[in-house]
Amino acid sequence: MKKFIIWGLVTIGAVVLIMWKLGANKKANEAKTEFVKQSNIGDIPVLVQKVSRNDFSQGFLANGNFEPVRELSYLAETAGRVTKLLVDEGSVVRQGQPIAYIDGQLLNTDLESAKANLNQLKVDKERYESAFQTGGVTQKQMDDARLQYDIAKTRYEAASRRVSDTYVKAPISGIINKKYIEQGAYLSVGNKMFDIVDVSRLKLAVSVPEGQVVTLKTGQKVQVTSNVFPETQYEGTITFIAAKGDNSLNYPVEMEVRNIDGKDLKAGMYGTAHFVDPNAAKTIFIARTAFVGGVNSNTVYIMDGNVARKRKVVAGRIVGDQVEIREGLNEGDTVITSGQINLTEGAVVVAQNGKK
Repeated sequence: MKKFIIWGLVTIGAVVLIMWKLGANKKANEAKTEFVKQSNIGDIPVLVQKVSRNDFSQGFLANGNFEPVRELSYLAETAGRVTKLLVDEGSVVRQGQPIAYIDGQLLNTDLESAKANLNQLKVDKERYESAFQTGGVTQKQMDDARLQYDIAKTRYEAASRRVSDTYVKAPISGIINKKYIEQGAYLSVGNKMFDIVDVSRLKLAVSVPEGQVVTLKTGQKVQVTSNVFPETQYEGTITFIAAKGDNSLNYPVEMEVRNIDGKDLKAGMYGTAHFVDPNAAKTIFIARTAFVGGVNSNTVYIMDGNVARKRKVVAGRIVGDQVEIREGLNEGDTVITSGQINLTEGAVVVAQNGKK
């Protein structure tokens, strides 16, 4: 019996203790809430920024390697032995300039034979055409004579082309960058003979991020510098902007760069393109700290008199600690850049240092 009385008293005591603790916690929470309310009765100090539009033609750099605008590997178009070699590696050549000769004795014989055959068939054709007028031959005989003449003419032209191919001429102007043959070597059709590069104009290939490639246009002028001549500025012109980027959202961009006498750049050298948007419009930029909960929230506070008001905006480019505002703010607005953690809609604020 005594045990039941003791357990009953213990249980009642525990319940009373729990009720007292809950009451104490409630009073403590009410006191904290009241303290916050009392602390918020006064004006909340904030830092602000006056919204204005400014020229923001921020440039950016992109690095790449110079490449020749034109380069090709010349392949032998006819078989034979190289009888004369007129250039060496490093030789400057002009388009159409002879650079080698291939033995064409057999081809010249074939050409003479084709020419003689053509002349004979031409006489036969004319004879048949004349005889057809007097009824001496049939229409078919005359047509056959014409056909034989046309075939012989085609063969003669082909033989002439093969003889012409023995006179190897530079297909483009440039420099012999590599020579694969020597005088006396025998060539088969398709053998590589020369690598020719034109470095009077170079192209600089770079990769540009998506946020910056949208500001570029073909034909736009670009300042280009190189490590080998850092004191010299070259003028580039954008000739190509890729329509599709890579997995990193970088877009290949090419620009043509004209060499400068005495400061000649070479293919393979390292170069830097200095991009500047010449048509950059005045843009609103605000401090990154102005956003409530980060830039992705697209929410800021502005001062409306001495009251804080939430404002939805559309953020654009992020440049350092500044964020472009595409929509949502106007010139003259005052945006709160610090102190938002204490703010709610309609809170009374005061700008520190008298900024409003």
